[in-house]
Amino acid sequence: MDKPILQLDNILVNLPCMKKNQAIKTAADLLVKQGYVTDYYYDLMLKRERECETYIGNGIAIPHGIKGSETQIKSSGIVVLQFKDGIDYDGNKAYLVIGIAGKDNEHIEILSKIACIVQYKENVNKIVRCNTKKEVYDLLVDMN
Repeated sequence: MDKPILQLDNILVNLPCMKKNQAIKTAADLLVKQGYVTDYYYDLMLKRERECETYIGNGIAIPHGIKGSETQIKSSGIVVLQFKDGIDYDGNKAYLVIGIAGKDNEHIEILSKIACIVQYKENVNKIVRCNTKKEVYDLLVDMN
């Protein structure tokens, strides 16, 4: 059976300011650690960034692999990185970096659910104000 798409250990809170590529690397490393993707997935996330920016507004970035990266995905999952002070994401300020790995086109459903939650700035603000990964997890589960 596949693992849950979101688990408590998929969330990192109160992260220090870092460069965009370092944030993407942190997300990719967590996806690897949690068993969702292979190490090579990070390179595919960077390739996606070169092709098309993944900042979607409201302080959210959703780095993910390019089309064809499915061979590097073991199972679908997301990781959430919270930066209370935000990070520079190509001239935008990102407070949440949500790394996504979607197998068998599940990324479309994952993106849709994330978009429904973060389209409201107040939802983003609630997540950014959380102090623990449990608070973030509970909020995301409740909002879904």
